[in-house]
Amino acid sequence: MNFSAWAIRKPVPSLLLFVLLTALGLIGFRRLDIQDFPDMDLPTIQVAATLEGAAPAQLETEVARKIEDKLASLTRLDHITTTITEGSVRISVSFELDKNGEEALSQVRNAVDSARADLPSSMAAPTVSKQTSANSWLLTYAIASDRLDERDLSWFVDNKLSKALLAVKGVASVTRVGGVDREVHVDLDPTLMAGLGVTPSDVSTRIKAVQKESSGGEGRVGTERQGSRTIGTVGSAAEVAAITVPLSDGRYIRLDQVARISDNHAERSTLAFRDGQPVIAFQVTRSLGYSDVGVTRGVRAAVEAFAREHPEVAIDEASNTIDPIEENYHGSMSLLGEGALLAIIVVWWFLRDWRATLISATALPLSIIPAFLFMALAGYSLNTVTLLSLSLVVGILVDDAIVEIENIERHLKMGKTPYQAAMEAADEIGLAVIATTFTLVAVFLPTAFMSGIPGLIFRQFGVTASIAVLASLLVARLLTPMMAAYLLKPARQGEADAPDGPIMRRYLQWVRAALVRRRTTVVGAALFFAVALAVLPLLPTGFIPAKDQAQSRVTLTLPPGSRLETTAAMSLRAADLIRSLPEVRGVFAAVGTATSGADMSASSTNDATGATLTVDLAPRAQRKLTQPQVEARMRDLLRALPGVRVSVGSGASGKTLDITLASDDPATLTAAAIKAEAQLRTLKGIGNVTSSAALQRPEIQVRPDFARAASLGVTSEALADAVRLATYGDYSTALPKLNLPERQIPIRARMDPAVRSDLAAVAQLRVPGSHGTVSLGSVAAVSMGSGPAQIDRLDRSRNVTLSVELNGRSSGEVQREAMQLPALKSLPGGVRLVEQGELQHMAELFQSFGLAMAIGIFCIYAVLVLLFHDFLQPATILCALPLALAGALIALWVTSQSFSMPSVIGVLMLMGIVTKNSILLVEYAILARRERGMSRLDAIVDACHKRARPIVMTTIAMGAGMLPNALGMGAEPSFRQPMAIVVIGGLLTSTILSLLVIPVVFTYVDDMLEWGKRLFVRGPRRNGATDWRPKVDGMP
Repeated sequence: MNFSAWAIRKPVPSLLLFVLLTALGLIGFRRLDIQDFPDMDLPTIQVAATLEGAAPAQLETEVARKIEDKLASLTRLDHITTTITEGSVRISVSFELDKNGEEALSQVRNAVDSARADLPSSMAAPTVSKQTSANSWLLTYAIASDRLDERDLSWFVDNKLSKALLAVKGVASVTRVGGVDREVHVDLDPTLMAGLGVTPSDVSTRIKAVQKESSGGEGRVGTERQGSRTIGTVGSAAEVAAITVPLSDGRYIRLDQVARISDNHAERSTLAFRDGQPVIAFQVTRSLGYSDVGVTRGVRAAVEAFAREHPEVAIDEASNTIDPIEENYHGSMSLLGEGALLAIIVVWWFLRDWRATLISATALPLSIIPAFLFMALAGYSLNTVTLLSLSLVVGILVDDAIVEIENIERHLKMGKTPYQAAMEAADEIGLAVIATTFTLVAVFLPTAFMSGIPGLIFRQFGVTASIAVLASLLVARLLTPMMAAYLLKPARQGEADAPDGPIMRRYLQWVRAALVRRRTTVVGAALFFAVALAVLPLLPTGFIPAKDQAQSRVTLTLPPGSRLETTAAMSLRAADLIRSLPEVRGVFAAVGTATSGADMSASSTNDATGATLTVDLAPRAQRKLTQPQVEARMRDLLRALPGVRVSVGSGASGKTLDITLASDDPATLTAAAIKAEAQLRTLKGIGNVTSSAALQRPEIQVRPDFARAASLGVTSEALADAVRLATYGDYSTALPKLNLPERQIPIRARMDPAVRSDLAAVAQLRVPGSHGTVSLGSVAAVSMGSGPAQIDRLDRSRNVTLSVELNGRSSGEVQREAMQLPALKSLPGGVRLVEQGELQHMAELFQSFGLAMAIGIFCIYAVLVLLFHDFLQPATILCALPLALAGALIALWVTSQSFSMPSVIGVLMLMGIVTKNSILLVEYAILARRERGMSRLDAIVDACHKRARPIVMTTIAMGAGMLPNALGMGAEPSFRQPMAIVVIGGLLTSTILSLLVIPVVFTYVDDMLEWGKRLFVRGPRRNGATDWRPKVDGMP
């Protein structure tokens, strides 16, 4: 059925269809979330185990290895990554991407439960969870009050403010930075305790037994039934001081007789500074599946409403990560409009007819808006990938309409009426338009076969582009001919006889010359392709290019054992140095938090030796230096800080390169890492090099005299408990609690804090034995020592990660140079290099790229064979691919862009685009020979004559549509620019060369067809035509 003719005869159904699609598309657009990158439901499960105060070396032996051994047998496992710090084991279990997330969660939970019996009895059960929130925070606020003190303001944030913000749809967590947690301290007097023969353990246990509320029992007094409740709780620190505690030997004491009781706060774990001033801050994180922009708007509205209701506090936004996302969204939408406008101007320049231009321009909104409907139904969002897809297909969407309208114009010049011209032209060009559209769709099918993180990103790009292209086909076959039939005017007298212009005459001369010198033409094209392949090794490679987000991150790490106050002082010095740069707008310092990674691999942990500085830069348009240049100046300034490990940059993709070494021998691994780190520092043009190799932290080590301890009935466990309870208190889960109306406050019983600063006092601690208490020093040696501050493990082996700040260079280029270093080229026995993070993603990208290319080419070939009913002539069309690839590679090299994920997407897109030109030429040449009986030479020259104009028009329109992206105009261009450069470079070269090379290749393929027919087909040729296909009804 000829749909174009049906639409011309009955225009109302087509109009109603597009009105409906437009209305639904606009509704879908309003429902689309705005994000940076699409959320990825990765099958990664987190296991967290805590044992307060335990050393990393102990946790590795007693906890981490036992859980890892159980996890190792799980199916479709990718990596087991373990980080062990003081008192904490964090295990990240990642599976292959197509593993079901809930199934992975269930399997990991079962594995951890099976290891529970082997774990220390004093340890709480490990928690197993699947990530449900984004890795990085959206907003940071600072809060201040002249009525509330620090303790009350901290509780105000934890209680009232958190409740208000968690009620906002899409908010996952509200985390306070700075401030204090209220706690009742029972500081025991060591002298009195020793005199009474009482240990901190006795006091803590007895407080818990006395200060308690218990339920149970039942009464039947009178005619009713009563419940029974024993209420032994108190409500203030003064009441805690008055508690009389019975001892195990029958005596009893009041707490205030042996201890100093105070309503105080727990030791600070974090501090916050905004531009050098101490503040209490809170950070808001969104849940997965929600819009970054939508959640931010909801939070800001909730904060404004909350501030109006509570005038006693002042809340001010300190920093956010949403501005670059909003800028990218608005910039991409502007580029969409600019690209469309440029494409329309090109159409008008060629046709010089406002009616024809209007018809072509109508294709753009009517192709893009229905794509929004599909995106909403598929659960996609308006993110960097989908917006880029739409901004790049702008040039393509007008193509089909241009081909249709140009063909109709040509028929009008033959003296036909607009109605007749639209009917005949649409029928003539129908096969070519369908073929070009389906080759574009076919090239995106292989994205479904791409593996890993690149595959997840490619899928949204490919599907969005395909839907828009299919919508443009619908417009070109239904709306464009119908509008042309009723809007266009007949050609003026004399237009049909207008001679060819000088450019067309010169082009046809070149075509005839190329057909005469066929071998020279083919050799020239092959040489051009060979030169482009020679450029390929010179191109830097990467995964995702680094972005200029007008925000950077500086991570400071002090030596293990440093106090929080020391870290804070160093952070303030660093903030002062950074604020001296004119490009810096503000610095927010979170002291006591160590942040690593970004995007999909970001993590944040509490660490008194770490600080994270969020540096807000001036917007891109308001500064001369790029973000990498500003970060380089930051590094230079921060080199003045003594004894600090500094890392500058967000850790996002394209910012750092992580090289991971693993081994079962810690000593050999550390030696290899130190050697590699020293050699990596010699690479040119990079930033800082940091190593995760564990530094030694200072420890107070207690070594028991086993014979002496045994004679007095003292165990090693009793020694450890005595030191822990005296210097720290009981485990948090075991502490007695003070009950208040809205919360419980821990009561921490321990020795006077002065004991912790004196080794001799530690040695005098009393330890229970079989004959009463004895001093710790009499059964053990107390001395200073050291142990690893942090242990990193990967797939059940120790590992060290060397992080290289790229400082604007591409990750592939730095990786190649690094792999040539002697320390990494010849690693010691037992030490191996592990690909993870960006290196693993790059490997996945380039491995699956080859497969996607091969499948894409086959899909294009299959579609062409089905449409042309010919196995050889589609090979002519595919000859445009190497010419386009050559142009793309040379364009990347000339503009100094890296061959990264956006470039790969551009190459795949290019494969579908460039076949359009060849299809237009070959399809017309076949048509001219079969239906008009032309000779081969005349048919080829006539095809070049008739189709050169629409080919050039579509190429320039497509290039114009992508030009704003290629020039880096508007929003942050790092992701969009390489792709646009690839497409424009490949498109220009393939168009220029294919207009000359494709006719030559067509003759070679036709010669091969003739040779095959002579070889396999007996009998005379019919009508002198080489096309021996059967004629299909309704097909031109």
